Amino acid sequence: MSSAAQVRQGVDAHRATGANIHLPHIMIPLVEAARNLGRPEDGLEVLAEALALVEDTGERYMEAELHRLRGKLLLEFAPDDHGPAEAAYRQAIAVARSRGGKSLELRAAMSLTRLRRSQDRTAEARDFLAPVYGWFTEGFDTADLKEAKALLDELS
Repeated sequence: MSSAAQVRQGVDAHRATGANIHLPHIMIPLVEAARNLGRPEDGLEVLAEALALVEDTGERYMEAELHRLRGKLLLEFAPDDHGPAEAAYRQAIAVARSRGGKSLELRAAMSLTRLRRSQDRTAEARDFLAPVYGWFTEGFDTADLKEAKALLDELS
């Protein structure tokens, strides 16, 4: 059994208990498995399901991450159509900001910054990410902040 099938089996088993708590978060590995298997359309289906659960349950703590992942998959599904991915990243940033989720905002900002870099909009990319990164005063040894710093250095 593939790892994606195992993840799906685990999600289905969790749902069979009647519990919806944490389900959108639990579905993220299923999205990543679909992405890693080169099946972005499957990942987008799972994300649609997860985002519907967010609306149904009001459990929003990973909502920004779900939108960010949606942007990544949209780019993989249609690499020449940047508009939908950008909209998903901007939605992720807005959701994270509205909830004070600076780490999730940073992750979404990095995704949008990479998109800008791919469009040869380097200065705009750096100007967008720098203030988000600058908000942090500690935790610079974490993976996300190390990645953000490296990205900013590349854009300098």
